[in-house]
Amino acid sequence: MAWRSLPRLRHIVRDAHASSPSRLGLPSIDVPRWVTYMPRPGDGSPRPVTLIPGDGIGPLVTGAVQQVMEAMHAPVYFETYDVHGNMTSVPADVIESIRRNKVCIKGGLATPVGGGVSSLNVQLRKELDLYASLVNCFNLPGLPSRHENVDIVVIRENTEGEYSGLEHEVVPGVVESLKVITKFCSERIAKYAFEYAYLNNRKKVTAVHKANIMKLADGLFLESCREVATNYPGIKYNEIIVDNCCMQLVSKPEQFDVMVTPNLYGNLVANTAAGIAGGTGVMPGGNVGQDHAVFEQGASAGNVGNEKLVAEKKASPVALLLSSAMMLRHLQFPSFADRLETAVKRVIADGKYRTKDLGGNNTTQEVVDAVISQLV
Repeated sequence: MAWRSLPRLRHIVRDAHASSPSRLGLPSIDVPRWVTYMPRPGDGSPRPVTLIPGDGIGPLVTGAVQQVMEAMHAPVYFETYDVHGNMTSVPADVIESIRRNKVCIKGGLATPVGGGVSSLNVQLRKELDLYASLVNCFNLPGLPSRHENVDIVVIRENTEGEYSGLEHEVVPGVVESLKVITKFCSERIAKYAFEYAYLNNRKKVTAVHKANIMKLADGLFLESCREVATNYPGIKYNEIIVDNCCMQLVSKPEQFDVMVTPNLYGNLVANTAAGIAGGTGVMPGGNVGQDHAVFEQGASAGNVGNEKLVAEKKASPVALLLSSAMMLRHLQFPSFADRLETAVKRVIADGKYRTKDLGGNNTTQEVVDAVISQLV
């Protein structure tokens, strides 16, 4: 099954705990809460990575990642492919590259609104069975936000439900949009969420649903979450209806830890949490499956096609830089990931170099140069 790679990581983490400083009588070191563990890591050798610059601000922010990786002498190299959201499908050679390399980093792909054009982002997730979307929404020191102590991980089922695009016109003027929920997919996303919580020392998993109305579909999702929760007695489990969840997010977001959701709800919840914690321009994320992982800006890149940002070259590179740190950790290059995350945090805390969405007026390149100057 698609989560079988995760228990292997459990043994790695247990071995690490067994030889930890505290168990050896040495001073303990706090592990950052935003360390992430993704399935199927590499073996630490230099790795090719598929790169999709994408549309709008995509080339700006992926270019930032390339510059920082080069400055760090990170052991990765990129295979770049020109893909755009107005294509009818993801080219076969791009899919083959990701299958071969196992890892991809991408900018946003614009999805036309209406017109029957399917999203290439959704196509990519289905083709590679990237069943889990992970978005980490947290406060960055030095970046003002309406709430403090926000550190939420939204884990969303990525392959079925309303957001999967299963719809058709029954007769002219009547469209049927299908929401499909299966026990298999619900169980594996619940398993992923609890394994993530276990590996990252998270204390609580909250299932988001609308089972009071969609009793069969969301009821099956909840049933699956409850069954998986029984295998993790050390992790608190609770449930919340999605509309109440949104209200609680904007009033008391600090109450949430790990959230597991069906497809559509997760998209809404992740963007809401990102807005609370500092904006979509700073939130990292990834879409992962048993064999492949695609790292990209965590919350929806609503400014992908922002012509002004593109013209002025002032798109925030922070989110994708942090996503690329997740990628480095996934490939078992933790020291490079730590260096990159530390450099980004220093630049944000310093406050001298910020793009407009973070309250400044600097260009993408100026922020990139500042991050490179902080690499140690």
